Amino acid sequence: MNQKRITDDLNEFMGVLPPHIAQAVEKANDSDNLLEIVLDLGRVPFARFVNREVQLSENEITRDEIDLIVSRIGDFDADNRAGLERTLHRISAIRNRHGVIVGLTARVGRAVYGTIDIIQDLVESDKSILILGQPGIGKTTMLREAARILAEKKRVVIVDTSNEIGGDGDVPHPAVGKARRMQVAKPSLQHEVMIEAVENHNPEVIVIDEIGRELEAAAARTIAERGVQLIGTAHGRTLENLLINPTLSDLVGGIESVTLSDEEARRRGTQKTVLERRSPPTFDVLIEIKERDYLIVHPDVTTAVDALVRGQPPLPEVRQRTVDGEIKIKKATAKPTGTLPTSGLRRPANGSKKEKEMEAPEPQRTFQEEYSRSQSRTTSLQPQKVFAYGVARNRLQQAVKRLGVPAEIVKDIGEADVLITLRTYYRKRQRTIMDAEAHGMPIYVLRANTVHQMEEALAEMFNLAVERSPNNREQIEADTQAAIEAVLNGQRWVDLPPAAAHIRRLQHEMARQAELVSHSYGKDPARRVRIFRE
Repeated sequence: MNQKRITDDLNEFMGVLPPHIAQAVEKANDSDNLLEIVLDLGRVPFARFVNREVQLSENEITRDEIDLIVSRIGDFDADNRAGLERTLHRISAIRNRHGVIVGLTARVGRAVYGTIDIIQDLVESDKSILILGQPGIGKTTMLREAARILAEKKRVVIVDTSNEIGGDGDVPHPAVGKARRMQVAKPSLQHEVMIEAVENHNPEVIVIDEIGRELEAAAARTIAERGVQLIGTAHGRTLENLLINPTLSDLVGGIESVTLSDEEARRRGTQKTVLERRSPPTFDVLIEIKERDYLIVHPDVTTAVDALVRGQPPLPEVRQRTVDGEIKIKKATAKPTGTLPTSGLRRPANGSKKEKEMEAPEPQRTFQEEYSRSQSRTTSLQPQKVFAYGVARNRLQQAVKRLGVPAEIVKDIGEADVLITLRTYYRKRQRTIMDAEAHGMPIYVLRANTVHQMEEALAEMFNLAVERSPNNREQIEADTQAAIEAVLNGQRWVDLPPAAAHIRRLQHEMARQAELVSHSYGKDPARRVRIFRE
């Protein structure tokens, strides 16, 4: 049985810190649980451990101390991240408006060997695998180990957007084994590097972390169609919520409403309008990481998606590693409930590592009901006439069609209810924009002339955010943390779902603790928090 082995290169990490701060960390005597060290100009430094925070000095951080650390690490990239060569440690910078570094977050990176045994049979099966899970649960660690194992027998290329898989510097960390690594200059170019890897370097396997944009999903499909095995992670936590995500649903085949003929509807015994999978999934296997040693595996994504859209629960495998290192695999049994399958696959409340029994599912909406609720938000909305100023109308029409919103694109601003424009035009205060503002017309500003940006603006216009339970603090914190991680990983901003005032306060506090900026937008009950970099 494989045993876990952890490599953290902690001596190199301590070596970049001022001596008195490194000594204070060592004095805390809990290096195995050290997550990161926070150093802000004019404030006292502190260390974050798994379950606590420790102040490291009574003295405030000085300019000389920040400059000392910066001089000992690599160059900062466009995403304000640097590292230590051939380690997995990451140092992120906070800059003032003049570009001067005024704060550092030094995060410990660890290579954990022996984590892949729980899914090693799937990794070595030549199937493409998509891994989902909340931030910090071990997705990247599992990717790194999969790359190392596969590179023993195959040509493996890692597309490393933020150097979290292979570490900083030109030479990848030993934890990736023989796998080759391609770095990405900017997160927005990740999809281009994915295609470049296939076209130029003849890989048998591509490893990619955090597929989060439409172009990356399209690149993943292109790679899969060329016969290359994909091992990747994506923003999302379950197969169900990935399916109703318009940006990433193509990774698992996507869904669409289909109108059947009378004869076909009678033959199937269904209504005339049904949901069907739109295309073959990009990934063959989907893994939901619930806990580090507890996974839900959909070994055949095609079958699982088809079951969901037909109102039947898919039959995933439950895989867990016991305290003794034994791997146990248990398949779910079919139940005529029509409820989502993962509701019956829960850990015992006491966190026991013993084998779990299949619990009775809790009453909840079927996938069709959940999908219908998301679609009903578009069919019951007030139609809007949209004037596109400097925005590609054909792309905007494509975004309208994809979201199914009742938006009509007009050529005369006098007919319009709202205006959509680009940030470059808005900053120049064009006459058309100033007139629209003077008449109180809502204006939606896009960062780029892309379909994805237009979809986000339309979603905000028609308030298409997924509804959340206001009382589920754990879910709210998890979703907010996922948004924070997305921004830290290069996404410019993330809008959270509309929430009550007390929830928004919690979201603002979490963003502040992550040293990000957050603002509230809109009016109640649709007021929401946006998290972004300063």
